[in-house]
Amino acid sequence: MNRLREVLVVEGRYDKIRLESVVDALIVPLDGFQVFRDPQKLHMLRTLAAARGLIVLTDSDSAGFVIRDYLSGSIPANQIKHAYIPEIAGKERRKAIPGKEGLLGVEGMTDEVLLEALRRAGATFEDAASAAVPEKWMTKQRLYQDGLVGQDNSADRRCALLRLWGFPEKISANRLVELIGVSKTPAEYEAALRQIGGGAAEDEFCDAKPGKSG
Repeated sequence: MNRLREVLVVEGRYDKIRLESVVDALIVPLDGFQVFRDPQKLHMLRTLAAARGLIVLTDSDSAGFVIRDYLSGSIPANQIKHAYIPEIAGKERRKAIPGKEGLLGVEGMTDEVLLEALRRAGATFEDAASAAVPEKWMTKQRLYQDGLVGQDNSADRRCALLRLWGFPEKISANRLVELIGVSKTPAEYEAALRQIGGGAAEDEFCDAKPGKSG
């Protein structure tokens, strides 16, 4: 599978699922226009853009371009690339009727079309030799060892860490592995662990209730 250096930004979860079968990359769904009201997600995108660069791949309809314009105005130009899919009439299989403009979205494109869109955008594809990049230092096992998953106060500690970095608090454990690996160094991660100490219950970072979480 093609490994992508940049972080791929898409509109929704179905786009993310589609792209996961085409490229090996960190893929962040925006939940459509919800990103306009989510300063934590925007902060996370800025952090990822500075660390790895972003590629925005939205639908070819008007809504897709509204999202592109918003991100272009929020991220430095040298940290963001835009991949475009062609305007093809149709609908995705899961939908009963076509969208408002009658165009296929990202999830309806073939592998070849998606890869070509990424190539035209200037995506950085990494070969197997260069795939051993620093983000692999972070694993779910390490999150467990550090009390961020699978333990009594894991939800509190995870919430405290995400609040400290200004990232969305609802990020799953699996996504957190990718996010930390891409955007933080081991030293930054360890410093953050020291700062949150016992977690949100002590430091009042958030309202999460203690409980096992994995």
